[in-house]
Amino acid sequence: MSATRRAVLQASVLAGGALSLGWRFSGAKASVPGALSAFVIVRATGSVEITAHQPEIGQGVKTSFPMMIAEELDVDWDQVKVVQAPGDRAVYGAQIAGGSSATPTQFERMRRLGASARAMLIEAAAKGWGVPAGEITTASGRLYHKASNREASYGQFAEAAGGITPPKPETLKLKDPAQFKILGKRVPGVDNRAVVTGQPLFGIDARPPGMVYAAYAKSPVFAGKLKSANKAAALAVPGVQTVIDIAERRDLKTEIDVALPGIEVLPQGIAVLANSTWAALKGRDALNAVWEGGDAAFQSTAAWEAAAAKALRDGPQKPGYINHGDALAKMAAATKRVTADYSYPFIAHAALEPMNCTAHVKDGKCELWLSTQTPEDARRMVALALGLKAEDVTLHLMRSGGGFGRRLMNDVAVEAAVIAKAAGVPVKLTWDRGQDFAHDWLRPGGWHRLEAGLDAAGNITAWQDHFISYGRDGKLDPPAVIDASLFPSGVIRDYRADVTVLPLASTLGWLRAPINNAFGFITQGFIDECAHSAGRDAVEYRRALLGNPRAIPIAEEFSGEVKADAGGTPYHTGRMRGVLDKAAAMAGWGRKLPARRGMGIAFHFSHLGYFANVVEASVAADGSVTVHKIWVAADVGRQIVNLSGAENQVQGSVIDALGAAMGQRITFADGAVEQRNYGDYHMARMSDAPAVEVAFIPTDFHTTGLGEPAYPSLAPALAGAIFAATGKRLRQLPFDTELLKA
Repeated sequence: MSATRRAVLQASVLAGGALSLGWRFSGAKASVPGALSAFVIVRATGSVEITAHQPEIGQGVKTSFPMMIAEELDVDWDQVKVVQAPGDRAVYGAQIAGGSSATPTQFERMRRLGASARAMLIEAAAKGWGVPAGEITTASGRLYHKASNREASYGQFAEAAGGITPPKPETLKLKDPAQFKILGKRVPGVDNRAVVTGQPLFGIDARPPGMVYAAYAKSPVFAGKLKSANKAAALAVPGVQTVIDIAERRDLKTEIDVALPGIEVLPQGIAVLANSTWAALKGRDALNAVWEGGDAAFQSTAAWEAAAAKALRDGPQKPGYINHGDALAKMAAATKRVTADYSYPFIAHAALEPMNCTAHVKDGKCELWLSTQTPEDARRMVALALGLKAEDVTLHLMRSGGGFGRRLMNDVAVEAAVIAKAAGVPVKLTWDRGQDFAHDWLRPGGWHRLEAGLDAAGNITAWQDHFISYGRDGKLDPPAVIDASLFPSGVIRDYRADVTVLPLASTLGWLRAPINNAFGFITQGFIDECAHSAGRDAVEYRRALLGNPRAIPIAEEFSGEVKADAGGTPYHTGRMRGVLDKAAAMAGWGRKLPARRGMGIAFHFSHLGYFANVVEASVAADGSVTVHKIWVAADVGRQIVNLSGAENQVQGSVIDALGAAMGQRITFADGAVEQRNYGDYHMARMSDAPAVEVAFIPTDFHTTGLGEPAYPSLAPALAGAIFAATGKRLRQLPFDTELLKA
């Protein structure tokens, strides 16, 4: 479920329990002088080594988490060296990148780690100087005792501090935010220089001694069977060393720790090993493999579109799937009704770093070099595939060149490990872009027939949605659900959703702001249509819809086969009105614009963050769209950890969403994905990227995440700008600019 996914992510991250302050040591750090925990080492020189334990996928945690520790440790940032932790839950607790869960679940924990290390240093100094600990102060990595005019660097007492029993977390006093010297400031990413100078940080950079390169030929249709292959032709390619048959495995069905779908099948295929990635890929192509059958052979975009159209004519399979109040009665009594059909396609994650893994299997052990969002799951799944224990799998957690949810799944690690075991040498497996699209865990497409009942003033009194998407055995696949946590449920009391499920065999997954990334476009676009029908301003209409500031418990009540606990996450209309008003003010909402130029506005609540976007765009006579500027107002609670990183996340989200709105679409024919490379799949270019102005509104709520919640409101705001410029309402993603020609 979309809502419980987030809850489970949080619960999994917090499941450290006894590990909550990271006092367990790896074998290496346990004997290091000055090691105050698995996260903090203070050297005799006074320099500080802080371990970043979460996967770095571009969201900035390798910088922001050490900032949290350093702030409470009371050291200067230039004293800190950051190192990446390996994948090891036993030492560091849950290591997960997903759901914008890192900051809300770890903000206090990281700060307490720093405060605890500081308390241990103070206690060591107090014993060494023979003075009360309460009389010792700290600043910039130094200890001070004012009464005796003594001071020392942390390094002088680091070794002694390492032998002190850590304080209980609840006894630690954390800094008042007014005292922050690091948090909230602009801090460059710790890897910035290494990234721009091409240093080996990413999974694809791994090169253990004796490594060979691999490509894996497998059916483009899920679970297809090999009919023929020309192995001699592959072996004739310069640089190719050998080919290895890999048998299909159907015993890998499992659910990973964060309640996401696990790998079910290791596909049958042929591994081609060579002295370079290029040679391996050319050898794979030379196989000229022919495949037949497959569980997904029935899949066709044209057939699905026809089935969706039929369902809209005939009615839903599951009427009243969600039913709050009495939408049907309110609709019948409405002064006016507004109806519209919206749709959106499958899209791929398309991370710039191709899916890859380097593996070495020897003497009953496996070593992985992997870019992943779920390292513990990778260890467990590889162990399952190889018949090992998870503790026999060592994982070097590499930086990811993009994740967006794709690297929650570790299918490439399983393939690499199985090939490496058969090869007997270290193997680097790399997928090309065609395989990345063909075997992605796609964001599902969907169709919505929306109807709203309006009263005499044009206010929405009832909302009904016939939602069509994908699943198995008549049940919606988890990434394709509709549930009562999604706006406008809870805000509009009389709300109903009907459901039709289309059959699917391919894998679906979680893509940046999952579910919300599509629903934001649907709901906000339709609200614009209701406002226009009522003859009212888009901002004023939304303010009225939100009503008086209040927290609304979003109940997850289903009359269908899915049940979840009522209560859920409260939706605070006052916080949403705050960002709505701020974004409108930033953009100068209502100002006069030239012909064929307009502004649109939208808001969305996702991953505990409140966001509103305004887009200013123009449409040329040939239909081409130019986005001139985007304004974003955000409310993610009390504290921005790293202002540079925060702005980066928001700007990256809206540009990512802009690329999706303007041209991303995955289609199927004869069971397989048709797109092969970026030439078939639009990614936003630098020339597409407008100025993005971001404002953060501090509110007295817990600090939450930023990686995802800015994404959903971009597409509807852009659609609103296009409508204001042309009078043409676009209801299908990606936008068809042919419809906008003068």
